[in-house]
Amino acid sequence: MNLAQILFRLLPLTALLLTLSACGDRKEAPAQESAQEPAAAVEQAPDIAKGKKADMDAVAKSYVQLVLELGNHDDSYVDAYYGPQEWKEEAASSEAKPVDIAARGKQLLKQLPEVKKQDGSIENLRVHYLKTQLRALIAHAESLAGATERSFEREAQLLYDTQPPKQNFAEFGPILAELEELLPGDEPLPVRVQAFKKQFEVPADKLEAVFDAAIDACRERTKQHIQLPANENFVLEYVTDKPWSGYNWYQGNAQSLIQINTELPIMIDRAIDLGCHEGYPGHHTYNALLEDELVNKRGWVEYSVYPLFSPQSVIAEGSANYGIELAFPGEEKLEFEKEVLYPLAGLNPADAEKYDRVLELIAKLSFAGNEVARQYIDGQIDGDKVVELFQKYTLMSPEKAAQRKRFVDAYGAYVINYNWGKKLVADYVEEGTEDPNERWQRFSKLLSSPRLPSSLNW
Repeated sequence: MNLAQILFRLLPLTALLLTLSACGDRKEAPAQESAQEPAAAVEQAPDIAKGKKADMDAVAKSYVQLVLELGNHDDSYVDAYYGPQEWKEEAASSEAKPVDIAARGKQLLKQLPEVKKQDGSIENLRVHYLKTQLRALIAHAESLAGATERSFEREAQLLYDTQPPKQNFAEFGPILAELEELLPGDEPLPVRVQAFKKQFEVPADKLEAVFDAAIDACRERTKQHIQLPANENFVLEYVTDKPWSGYNWYQGNAQSLIQINTELPIMIDRAIDLGCHEGYPGHHTYNALLEDELVNKRGWVEYSVYPLFSPQSVIAEGSANYGIELAFPGEEKLEFEKEVLYPLAGLNPADAEKYDRVLELIAKLSFAGNEVARQYIDGQIDGDKVVELFQKYTLMSPEKAAQRKRFVDAYGAYVINYNWGKKLVADYVEEGTEDPNERWQRFSKLLSSPRLPSSLNW
């Protein structure tokens, strides 16, 4: 929640962006209308007696119902839904408590067949997906019921199907030392970093032009490798007072609403980052491909709902962040910014290379942010210390550090999905090949399939 995203999801443009860096406060989220009903398996409730496929479809429908019902108890939980409207209405009227939903989820797990380990068939991946997503649903329901104590490790494993490495803050010393050399001065390093970044802030009256150009480039590069639905589109809104920098609200029928949080300054590098992360080839592309390949063509209704606190978010956020480098490999992002975006923003690109290096080092410090979140969630530090450590080890401004604390308050261990998720996706896409076309093919395959962290190498 991801940014974020919680900064990033996308549009023709007068429409666009965030991260997540990323992906908040959903109580004010726009209502999401049900799009067209998925093909097979929606026309009528499947009969379990009809056989194996019908069994899977019946479980899938029950899973969707459980997700929607759990959303009654957590405004952030249902990130997107575009299945039958009557299912949504039925769930809204449910009086089931989280403990009841967890119990039903456990019964539903028993109806699923055994997963064939290392079997990469899409049918086996579907079984694994449903089992793993159900376990996450049960874990979240039990947390809402107060049946378990909050734990970073528990959230990472049960909600996100992975366990990022635990690191010491001392490991980030060399990175901080290099930044000290790059940005010498007497003031504390976080202050120097923010002062240096300030010269790359996009003026408010230039945002639309800069983001339009960035989104167009992200879309064009993605379309060269991935066939998108002909009707895909997005609408862009600018918002404030959110714990994320950007958010993609997928609406179904290949449509997205992307919201960009403008309460804090937006730097020039965020245009490409948010355009790719929220739109192409990030969240908008991922959701549109899943809908087209798995819901419309196969009738797998479980993909018509997206529970935020689930293993699917590791793939969603990880692929959205990795997609930035895939679309703009090597020096291409920097060159595009210098040649196109800097002039549009009225900025001087003289220090663009230095700025790019600073950002590269700061990105490595994002893993220190995981450790801040770990200590906070595990009760080892209080809120004031969280803000202090985010400034010290990730070099955020006081305002950004406070926003990041709000993100952890709202989304917990979700923070791992951006950096650790990106690494998992990168390892999957890049293993054994440096060929750009093959990497795009693997990336497209990932975005169109039921893969989760524990089935990435099947």
